Amino acid sequence: MAGKVDIGAVYRILKNHVSTYRIPSVDMIERQTKDPFRILVSTILSARTQDKATREASHRLFKRISTPEELEILSVREIEILIRPVGFYRQKARYLKQLPEALREAGGIPQCIDGLVKLPGVGRKTANLVVSVAFKKPGICVDTHVHRIMNRLGYVKTKTPFETEMALRGKLPRRYWIGINSMLVAFGQNLCRPISPKCRICPVYEHCNRVGVSKSQMR
Repeated sequence: MAGKVDIGAVYRILKNHVSTYRIPSVDMIERQTKDPFRILVSTILSARTQDKATREASHRLFKRISTPEELEILSVREIEILIRPVGFYRQKARYLKQLPEALREAGGIPQCIDGLVKLPGVGRKTANLVVSVAFKKPGICVDTHVHRIMNRLGYVKTKTPFETEMALRGKLPRRYWIGINSMLVAFGQNLCRPISPKCRICPVYEHCNRVGVSKSQMR
């Protein structure tokens, strides 16, 4: 049975530790623009896509457009060319083409999860990320990194990202909600990897139950 996890200590340690890492692409766009529309679009692009591809695709797209009205002028094919090679780029191009009309119907970018998930291409992970990054409201964005690391720590015991989100909503103090995704994404990309995590140099090793870790870089 996993021991109790001091999540406050883990959060404080990792917040300092990941400050030297390159921040996730969506957080970078937020720092550069403070624009909820660009954050929303970039978050849609980021699904199942590596950060490098997301940054490059976002850069190409935002050189052409900066508003929903400008996005609406582009054809689906033009959007495909601009955002390729993000994952599922053809499907995402269709979502982006539909987005301006959906935003008009919604009266702008919704600032709540229930409103955001009604937009094309927006699931719970994307909605939580937009709520927390664009609007600085409490949202728990659970991607593969957050799901894996929270279970590896032994803080939750869940089988899916959705189960992890629900468990964290009931357990994780709200003061940690906004920052948890970007912190654990950076940590998961650089050190706490899916296979053979770098436990030897992990700053939270003493707080981690290492659940499911059968092989790690200890030497």
